[in-house]
Amino acid sequence: MPTTAAHVWRPSGARRVVLDGFVSLPRGTITTTPAPLTWPAKDPSDVLDFEFDVSAALVGNQGDGISTIDVLISPNATGDLTLTSTVADGHIAVFWFTAGQVGTIYAVQITIGTSSGRTISRAVLLPVQSLATASTPVSVLTTQTGATISDQAGNPILIGS
Repeated sequence: MPTTAAHVWRPSGARRVVLDGFVSLPRGTITTTPAPLTWPAKDPSDVLDFEFDVSAALVGNQGDGISTIDVLISPNATGDLTLTSTVADGHIAVFWFTAGQVGTIYAVQITIGTSSGRTISRAVLLPVQSLATASTPVSVLTTQTGATISDQAGNPILIGS
């Protein structure tokens, strides 16, 4: 008689944002504002796990780890991005998001408390795009007589998205 296989869930590294910026700078160095942390786009119908790796902030403190996670999503109205669950996997916070409005870039404000008393707070951007539906059909630009118009390399010029 076959036995049902047990599966071990592991978060997907494909949607992982790694915290950096904990590099010491020489005295007198002028710092620039770092680029915002951004996850890859999701479709409104996707229910996916997204990760935030804070191991860089905990280097040298092997006993330290994530003890609390607080999340604030903006904008936050009916139909907007929704957090369905949160877990910690070592130094990685894992978030499950669903829904969202197409064309909206959500700011996910994450505040993590560690077992040794550290607090790490960052905003991560999550764009929502229509990825599950076909785009507008592409057609070829033609003359009034129906001949295809091409660029200098001989490639047809396309219309549409």
